[in-house]
Amino acid sequence: MQLAPIPENEKERLEALHKLAILDTDPEERFDSITKEATTKLKVPISTLTLVDKDREWFKSTKGIDVKEGDRAISFCGHALLASDIFVVEDTLKDDRFKDNPMVIGSPYIRFYAGVSLMDHKTHLPIGVLCVKDSKPKKLTLEEINTLMELSSRAEKEINSKA
Repeated sequence: MQLAPIPENEKERLEALHKLAILDTDPEERFDSITKEATTKLKVPISTLTLVDKDREWFKSTKGIDVKEGDRAISFCGHALLASDIFVVEDTLKDDRFKDNPMVIGSPYIRFYAGVSLMDHKTHLPIGVLCVKDSKPKKLTLEEINTLMELSSRAEKEINSKA
């Protein structure tokens, strides 16, 4: 398993994330509607709007799982955070970075992952990820990719709307 990478500008990225004052806040319908729409339109059981903190990934919104945070080091979103485009793993068991990941070999048994990084509009640094997950392999269609990109754009605007 490959641990999630830490960017060179991690200190500035974390400062930008914390200035948004969204970590550890209550659920909000404006975010929950996005994760719900992601699961419905992309036909997957799990979607999260994830903020990547120093040692954890914290879920502002979840659909299909009940946990509120996870270990950043083993997170898929920790990898997607640094991707310049959509980050897709069609079959985690065929990917050396993830095939022995605890979330692949154990609950929730992730076999498919796709995520788009969310940026802080003031610093243009990545602060989180909108992602979808499935327990079976999947290949996204162009329409599904466009849907995830559009939902990510909406999530990014909402995150930055209070900033």
